[in-house]
Amino acid sequence: MDGASGDELGTTERVLTLLGLLQQRRVWTGPELAERLAVTPRTVRRDVDRLRTLGYPVHAGQGVGGGYRLGPGQELPPLLLDDREAIATAVSLLAGAGGAVAGAGDAALQALTKLDQVLPARLRHEVRALSGSVESFGGGRTPVDPETLMTLARACRDEVEAGFDYVSGGEARRRRVEPYRLVASDRRWYLLAFDLDRDDWRTFRVDRMTDASARTWRFRPRDAPDAAAYVQEGVASRVYAHQARFLVHAPAETVRAQIPASAAVVRERGRGRCEVLSGAERLDGVLMHVLLLGHDFEVLDPPELGARCAELAQRLLAAGASFAPAPDA
Repeated sequence: MDGASGDELGTTERVLTLLGLLQQRRVWTGPELAERLAVTPRTVRRDVDRLRTLGYPVHAGQGVGGGYRLGPGQELPPLLLDDREAIATAVSLLAGAGGAVAGAGDAALQALTKLDQVLPARLRHEVRALSGSVESFGGGRTPVDPETLMTLARACRDEVEAGFDYVSGGEARRRRVEPYRLVASDRRWYLLAFDLDRDDWRTFRVDRMTDASARTWRFRPRDAPDAAAYVQEGVASRVYAHQARFLVHAPAETVRAQIPASAAVVRERGRGRCEVLSGAERLDGVLMHVLLLGHDFEVLDPPELGARCAELAQRLLAAGASFAPAPDA
């Protein structure tokens, strides 16, 4: 045979795309899938039947809230993982997502969210039991409860409301949110969500959450800020009493290598310069940090910080006056 025809190849690509969509969100209506795949609802039904033939448990519901859903099956899809491999993979991903392996947690959580879609129910208890025996040590990201991460990841994926008890200011309060994205920094996991009680976007530390749960009530996604940028700016600046901006005469990539992402936002400004946005409880602290980077810089904001630079410069000159070289005769 000469191999698959163009039509057969197109069908295969479309079915794989359909499988990817079903893994991204819990429920899709037929018209939604047809629009995303640029086909008719009838073709969607045929492609769903193809996935079922391959062993993927695609369920269809009628009425309000109905649609196509990729559910856990009695057997894992063929040519993927047997039970022992699935358990080992899930436990490893749980440890990576909730532990302190910097740079691996976000990828682990994404992979675990996909595996969660097809993991048979009979294996879930064993995965939870085994994951409890996995620990880590050393630096890196603050450990969080993997089950909490999974609950939030499912809620983000399925676009359903979530709730959790959140500790802030030493007091735990119940929060109701529309979860949007989980964001991993170099130190912690954060949830960007729309706070229903405060009617605004908020950033929540996952390690401060307990009793997280997801509802079945779906919401229509709002226009959201860029998740990573919003969380980084909040962590590095908005949470502090004072914020400061500097124009640093060095390339952004050089300065990013000197400052942790959780300590400052660094933006490219061209011509070998960058803008640094950071916060602190005392402005002297952030000023000294930028000074010790070793690059020329200018204060952009706030104005009083510029005056503080002049005052500190005079003190430094006075402190080093006795060591100043003698003027030329």
